[in-house]
Amino acid sequence: MAHLLSVQARPWIDMLHAKGACIIPALLPSETITALAHDLEEDFALTPFCRGHFYGETTQRFGRLLSRSPHAAALVQQRLILDIVEAMLGPHCDTIQLNVAQAIAIHPGAPAQAPHRDQDMWRGPVGEIEYLVNVIWPLTLFNADNGATLVWPGSHGMAARDPLPDAQPLAAEMTPGSALILLGSVLHGAGANRSKDIRRGIVIGYSLGWLKPYENPWLAYPPVVARHFPSDLAALIGYRQHRPNLGNFEGQCPSILLTGDANERLGAIDALLPDQKDMVDKHHAGQRVTG
Repeated sequence: MAHLLSVQARPWIDMLHAKGACIIPALLPSETITALAHDLEEDFALTPFCRGHFYGETTQRFGRLLSRSPHAAALVQQRLILDIVEAMLGPHCDTIQLNVAQAIAIHPGAPAQAPHRDQDMWRGPVGEIEYLVNVIWPLTLFNADNGATLVWPGSHGMAARDPLPDAQPLAAEMTPGSALILLGSVLHGAGANRSKDIRRGIVIGYSLGWLKPYENPWLAYPPVVARHFPSDLAALIGYRQHRPNLGNFEGQCPSILLTGDANERLGAIDALLPDQKDMVDKHHAGQRVTG
């Protein structure tokens, strides 16, 4: 996947390669985060606690953020974040995709989450490539007392094959507007909330476009919803093909479902990578010569 790397992205990419995680301070205006938090207040008030010790039984989680607030798009499409994600994942896919857009509230008394690596949702080879990049955006202050994400720097990449490290994790303390970027291979987990306050945040995740995403995008954002999104946002959530021919609708790019032109009978159209197209074209030319 070709892309131009911004000058601003380079130091953060270097840090991700070295540590597996980084915090970019003051990346979005506080007004954007405040407006998003306001839009999600009712959802936080009405969403029940999770079931199961991994999700957390004193924790709330809900997705479909792009449908719940117009301000969620500012997080999903933040340009510096996308530059970083495309640099990390682009060599291994034709296009990246939105993997999840989820809000999380960790309530007082919540224990620390089990240390884990988000890439383990897919049972692929470990240490060879990165499968995803997650970005955690605080809606409230994150500190060591209220459950700030715990990160084990250097536990990413090939180190993901090693036993759990003996080193103590670092608490990702940050303020709303900042962003914690985590490679899918880095060990991490939500901290225990020993405070009297609820810790709220947003997880925006991106993955290789040929993987099955964590949040089913066509159910979260069906065509009746996605057709109101800008075309680049609709593409990011899954309304585009990943060459060769993955995620198609009747052999065409699923974006056709957003234009009103789709019908029951469509002619399939090749969507191949350049080397595949070259091979097929050469084969076809040879058939014509010898036929």
